Amino acid sequence: MGVLEKEFFNSAFVSYFLASCFNIGHLIWLKEKLGQWAIGLTVLGFVVNTLALVSRTQQAGHIPFANMYEFGMAFVWGIILFYLYIAYRYKNYSLGTFILPVAFVLTGIFSSFYQEARPLMPALKSNWLLFHVITAVIAYGALAISFALAMMYLWRLRIENAGEQEAFMSRLPSLETLDTLANSYIHFALPFLTLLIVTGAVWAEYAWGSYWRWDPKETWSLITWLIYGIYLHGRVSLGWRGKKAMNWVVVGFITVLFTFIGVNILLPGLHSYAL
Repeated sequence: MGVLEKEFFNSAFVSYFLASCFNIGHLIWLKEKLGQWAIGLTVLGFVVNTLALVSRTQQAGHIPFANMYEFGMAFVWGIILFYLYIAYRYKNYSLGTFILPVAFVLTGIFSSFYQEARPLMPALKSNWLLFHVITAVIAYGALAISFALAMMYLWRLRIENAGEQEAFMSRLPSLETLDTLANSYIHFALPFLTLLIVTGAVWAEYAWGSYWRWDPKETWSLITWLIYGIYLHGRVSLGWRGKKAMNWVVVGFITVLFTFIGVNILLPGLHSYAL
């Protein structure tokens, strides 16, 4: 079963990669068929990603959240779920050009941290940890979408400022729409990002007898929350819009990635088991 689960996740990687290629082709050559192939491959990737999660759950005997590989499977799954919702609601494939490369790169990274399924260690046997991981999947998935929207905004802005008139521009949402959508996903994500920290603190008290120990993971989770908090404060109080706001969104998601991946590798602490 372990081999099958890994093959499912690797198949998701291939599907997301091919979907990215078709998405780019759709945007360049404006062929509707390429967009349909891209969304079909994305759905296929989502299905095998889901099968990988189910297979891992059956093998391990618990929801997959015990290490970086397992959470990575769920993280990518959440990103694609949000993307498919946007593609279905707005009937627009262009966001896939920016979000699918993120998905397949993360899938490749997480695959490299593969571990055989094993029973939960005592510190992880808590329902609070389950809530902690669920809020992380929702928050990080939504923030990944906001990042893709911000990158699309900055790309479109650069083309417009250069005075170029590309045919594919008609397929991209307007700058105002991209700014609004990116902001709405951050508004959606921040409460879950807050719950991520709160549930993590409650679980830490259960596991280690202390709500907060300034562990590198805890510290960088707080830094991530502060960056997005500054972003929202800037929009409300200082009128941040456009390029400045989108740059903050990009920085925020880079911080998310460092908090989840970089801290685990470079700054070992109480969460070192997550590798």
